[in-house]
Amino acid sequence: MQRTKSISASLGVVITGGSAGLGLAMAREFLRAGDRVVICSRLASNLVSALQTLESDAPGGEVHGMACDVSDSRQAAGFAAFAASKLGVISRWINNAGTAGRMRRPLWELDPADIDETCRTNLSGSMMLCSEALRVMLRQPEGEGGPRYHLFNMGFTAVGLRSSPTSVPHRASKRAVAIMSELLRGELEAAGKRSVGVHELSPGLVLTALLLRDATPAQKRFFNATAETPETVAAKLVPAIRAASGRGGTLRYQPVIFMLAKLAASLFGYRKERFFTSEGERRE
Repeated sequence: MQRTKSISASLGVVITGGSAGLGLAMAREFLRAGDRVVICSRLASNLVSALQTLESDAPGGEVHGMACDVSDSRQAAGFAAFAASKLGVISRWINNAGTAGRMRRPLWELDPADIDETCRTNLSGSMMLCSEALRVMLRQPEGEGGPRYHLFNMGFTAVGLRSSPTSVPHRASKRAVAIMSELLRGELEAAGKRSVGVHELSPGLVLTALLLRDATPAQKRFFNATAETPETVAAKLVPAIRAASGRGGTLRYQPVIFMLAKLAASLFGYRKERFFTSEGERRE
């Protein structure tokens, strides 16, 4: 994990896809740290439920939400304007919204609409939201001592690309997000824009509906050893996100070697049936 600095001041935080899973867990952690949070969700019903949950879990916290399909350019622009109007200054923007596709199948067995939706949401959505977030952040006071505002994307490293059990559209679009983040850092540097850092956020395998969709029993046994709950991951990542510094880098939940060690240990019974039985049934 890259070096960070301590921070205690309240931040304005935007989290896309904040109505469930890791996005919801991170929103809760930010609110408990005293930050002001804006989330979005594709479905209005999910958004309402998430806001109610957050208001209950973090009483007195300031949280706002808007229904938004991040793959739609007009909705993406509208969401950025909404977030800026609610927060005034956006200090952290996390592009968490994404999809692994409807099915884990070879490319030739996937519905074209599923391929299109996966790539538009993960890559086009992240790119458009980076553009909108930067339009806002680059208008904000610059300050001194390096980047004051930080933008986070969730792409795949080369290791993540190889280890993920998901479909080609998901893995390809997520790898492209990581490349986009690197190119974006270069553009900002070349343009002399030094108030914003662009980072990769690497949570590892998080036990969410997104990860479990269409997963086989064998894959679920793999998750026993390597996956973590959203709450566990958020509790570690949020302090690091709040304290982020520099032009960019990767914030990891844990080093890749840790995941490989857990996987090797699972051959000897480590975390056996932690979340799922050998038949792939969820444990209570």
